Amino acid sequence: MNYYYNTIVNGSFESIEAKVNELLKKEGFGVLTQIDMQQTLKKKLDVDFKKYKILGACNPPFAYKALQVEDKIGTMLPCNIIIQELSPDNIEVSAVNPLITMQTVSNETLKIIAYEVSVKLENIINNI
Repeated sequence: MNYYYNTIVNGSFESIEAKVNELLKKEGFGVLTQIDMQQTLKKKLDVDFKKYKILGACNPPFAYKALQVEDKIGTMLPCNIIIQELSPDNIEVSAVNPLITMQTVSNETLKIIAYEVSVKLENIINNI
């Protein structure tokens, strides 16, 4: 089992990003952070890099449940989703698999929550 879910789809980077945001909302997530790696690497290192965005997504009810059973779990939040351009109109979307990343924490209740979040993120990837 991978630490991420992914799919490769055809379409413009912008249209796929919009679709990801739409699917996140449908599954109860909001985007808390957005990192444009292409822009950041150009600014910080003056290097050219492909279109690559990291979205820090949060589902507030699940985040709240997780924080109630494991107060340090904030070190592993939010759930990251990446959108990267492999070639023009060939876009890969990947999402963290919380079920795998949460295995390092010895808390059975947290694993149940992680499973529920994993299902939602996998649905997003499968519906792009």
